[in-house]
Amino acid sequence: MEHVQWSARPRLHDPVLIAAFEGWNDAGDAATTAAGYLRDQLDARPFATIDPEDYYDFTVTRPHVRLGDGGERVIEWPHNELSAATLPGGGDVIVLLGVEPQLRWRTYCEQVIGVASALDARMVLTLGALLAEVPHTQPTQVIGTAVDTALLNQLGFRRSTYEGPTGIVGVLHDLCAKAGLTSASLWAAVPAYVPGAPSPKAALALVERVGALLETSVPTTELEIAAAAYERQVSEVVEADEEMREYVTGLESRTEPGDDRFASGAALVEEVERFLRDQEPGER
Repeated sequence: MEHVQWSARPRLHDPVLIAAFEGWNDAGDAATTAAGYLRDQLDARPFATIDPEDYYDFTVTRPHVRLGDGGERVIEWPHNELSAATLPGGGDVIVLLGVEPQLRWRTYCEQVIGVASALDARMVLTLGALLAEVPHTQPTQVIGTAVDTALLNQLGFRRSTYEGPTGIVGVLHDLCAKAGLTSASLWAAVPAYVPGAPSPKAALALVERVGALLETSVPTTELEIAAAAYERQVSEVVEADEEMREYVTGLESRTEPGDDRFASGAALVEEVERFLRDQEPGER
C-alpha cells in the first residue's frame, strides 16, 4: 500500500467496500453518482487517498486549476478517495470514489485490495452502468454478478461469463479472487438514446439495490426528485422527435408490464457484455 496516503485509520467491523470509477463503465455518471450519494447520505468520513502520480497519463486525464478562497491557484489532481461510515442499525461501509486510471492497473488494484484487507473488509462491491436498449419510462433494471458460488446463492446474483475487453472493475475483481477476497458487481441499464445525459434514475436504482443488499435504509428523496425531473425532460425531447418517439414506443412495447425480457437477468447480462465489447479502444 505504498501509494495509499492515510489521514486516519478507522476501526471498522466487517465492512463492505463499495467502489465506483469515472470512465467507460459509468454510463450516465450513474455509478459514481450513486457512490457519491451513498457517501454523503451515510455521512462517510474520508480517511485515505490513492496518490495519482503513478496511475494516470495527465495528458489524458488532466488535472484542473481553480482559484482558492484567497485567490491562490490550486491544482486538483485525479481523485481517488476512501471514506468510511457506520450504517444505520449497525455494520460499516467503505466508499471508494475514483477515476479509472490509465497506467499500472494491477498495482492500483493492489492498493485497493490492501486497504480492504487492512480493514478486514468482507466484500468488495463495485458499481457500474451501461448503455442498453431500454426505455427511460420504465423502472431501471439492475443486475448483480459474481464468481463465488456461495455469494451467488446468497444474493441471487448471476455468474459472469463475459469474455472480451475489460476495465479497471474487471481487473479489480480478478485480483480480489486471487487474493481470496469476496467481490460482486451491480450494473444499472441507462437508455442508449440519451448517452450524454447524467442519469439520476439509474443512480437511484443502484442506491436502492445497495441499501437492500446491506439491509439498511438510505434516504433517497433527493435522487427521487432528480429522477422524476430526468424522466420528464427526456420525455419532452423524445416527444418532439417523431423518429425518436417511434423508437421509444417500440422499446416500451418490448418491456411493458408482464414482459419477462429482463426478468431472469439473462438478456441484461447480454447487454452488459455487448456494451463492454463495443467500447471504442480509446474508451477502454
